[in-house]
Amino acid sequence: MTSSQQREPYPSDLSDARWALMEPTLTAWRAERQKTSLNLGGKITDLREVMNAILFLNRTGVPWRYLPHDFPPHTTVFAYFSAWTADSTIEKLGLHLHQMVREQVGRAAEPTACVIDAQSVKTARSPASSTSSP
Repeated sequence: MTSSQQREPYPSDLSDARWALMEPTLTAWRAERQKTSLNLGGKITDLREVMNAILFLNRTGVPWRYLPHDFPPHTTVFAYFSAWTADSTIEKLGLHLHQMVREQVGRAAEPTACVIDAQSVKTARSPASSTSSP
C-alpha cells in the first residue's frame, strides 16, 4: 500500500494510469542515482508521492513550506524537484509523454516537419548615423 492510498486523495494526485506512464522513468532515475550513492539504508521515499506533492504545489501555488503534512517533507520534495530539474528528468519525462500521445493518435513519435516564422522589423536610424559627413 502506497502513501497515497493511506491518505485522502487530492484533486491533483496522479491517477493509476498516469502514474503507470511516469513510473518507469522515475524508477530508472532512482536506480541510476543509487549506483553512486552510499546506500546507508535510509527511508526510501515514495516517488509517486513526491510527484503528487509537486503537482499539488503546481496546481495550488502554495509555498514549499505550506505543503500539507500528509506528503513527504517539503525539503525532500524540493530536493527531488531540484534534482529532476537540474538533470532534465522532468523535461525528458514531458518529451516522452508527448511522444506517447503522438503515437497513440497514429503519428510518428517525432515531428517530421517544422515551421519557422521570421519577421523583419524596420528600425529608425540611430542619431549618430543620421549626421552627415563633411
